[in-house]
Amino acid sequence: MSVPAIVPEVDCWHYLELREVANLLKLREVSPVELAGAMLRRVEELDPGLGAFTQVLADSAMASARRAESEIRRGLYRGPLHGVPVAVKDIFSTEGFATAAGMAMHRSRVGAENATAIDRLGDAGAVLIGKLTLTEGVYAEHTAPYAAPRNPWSRNHWSGASSSGSAVSVAAGLCFGALASETGGSIKLPSAANGVTGIKPTWGRVSRHGVFELAASLDHVGAMARSAADTAVVLGAIAGPDPKDPTASRVAVPDYLAALDEGVRGLRIGLDPAWTHAGVDSSTSGALDGAIGVLVDMGATTHDVRLPDGNAMIWDWFGVCAVETALAHEATYPSCEAEYGPALKDLLKTGHALSAMEHQRLLQRRDAFSRAFDAVFDHVDLIALPVLSFPAPTIQRMADVDDSLIAGLHRFTCPFNMSGHPGIVLPCGFTRERTPIVFQLVGRRFAEASLFAAGHAFQQATHWHRVHPLD
Repeated sequence: MSVPAIVPEVDCWHYLELREVANLLKLREVSPVELAGAMLRRVEELDPGLGAFTQVLADSAMASARRAESEIRRGLYRGPLHGVPVAVKDIFSTEGFATAAGMAMHRSRVGAENATAIDRLGDAGAVLIGKLTLTEGVYAEHTAPYAAPRNPWSRNHWSGASSSGSAVSVAAGLCFGALASETGGSIKLPSAANGVTGIKPTWGRVSRHGVFELAASLDHVGAMARSAADTAVVLGAIAGPDPKDPTASRVAVPDYLAALDEGVRGLRIGLDPAWTHAGVDSSTSGALDGAIGVLVDMGATTHDVRLPDGNAMIWDWFGVCAVETALAHEATYPSCEAEYGPALKDLLKTGHALSAMEHQRLLQRRDAFSRAFDAVFDHVDLIALPVLSFPAPTIQRMADVDDSLIAGLHRFTCPFNMSGHPGIVLPCGFTRERTPIVFQLVGRRFAEASLFAAGHAFQQATHWHRVHPLD
């Protein structure tokens, strides 16, 4: 599908979709240098009040923009990321720049090489304008000197889990796409809190080489952007096998953009009321029903399914994550225990204390859940679910964590990180407080193309993803 080459005023560029601005760059209606400068000025103006960035790479970004401008002028167009300003969660090793991973002890650790995903963004011609705020060690809480970013929809509401800076930067129009990661819910939850589109791909779809590790078998590298089509652009650039990461899948990466216009006619969407409505806030379930209705109107069909019980996965996730995190931090914990914040320290203690027998039971239950969830796709193509059991909580509510809050936050995320299935988050409404509501589609392994096609069809028929917090 072509994108009309309508050139907006310079102060409106920031909320264009990535593919829209890419078309302007390709046609030389907009200069990469002019665009990068405008976005950097917007970051300079707005980010002090948002806190999405840990580093702004202005000089490097302008050099990349000048290179992109020269290449495009000479007809050496690399594709839809060429000259487009993007940002990355501060877990991706970036040669010559620090990668702190939200930890004070690492804030001076300068990368000797790029993460594979950074190299692939560079190969696509993207302009990296900065690195983004996250929780300590990619886990649960922000610790000094990295304060939690502010939600641009409401300063009283949570901005999400560890990829909070990625979601805030996209929602606030500070970049056109952002790399993120998810181990327990850190793409889906910030996407939900900030009302952006997020893709958590199949585990292994994207190389983790050069990415700060939380838990190796749970860590997924993905992206956030304005739309399903935009996330397809970013994932298409970074996905694929990597000799530097033996866990990166060798399953062929399809042309995600070519699949966008396949639509949803004949697509079988699975629904399980025990997951979609039981214990789910009425505004969330109502918005999900509305979204499903849109997909049905475009030709999808719905089918009742019985999903495996995911409640155990919410809690088993902590044990699996704890053991793998303890291994990832063996060089600095417990030797540097005093430099860790309380949440990450508690996780590490859990990992060190868990017995081999207990760990094996967790792995067996994980494997059983994954196999049972795989079997559901014998009957349907995608599954529609909430992302949160309730609208994004307030900061005050997040200060008083209890089991009901943890279950509500993790119910629709942890099970699919334990199983490794891909999912896309799509805005679908607003609460009475004007905070976003989203839903997700979950697919079979390596079915990201179907997720993008369904998400794109939904967003062609709705406007939720085109409403912005700072308009």
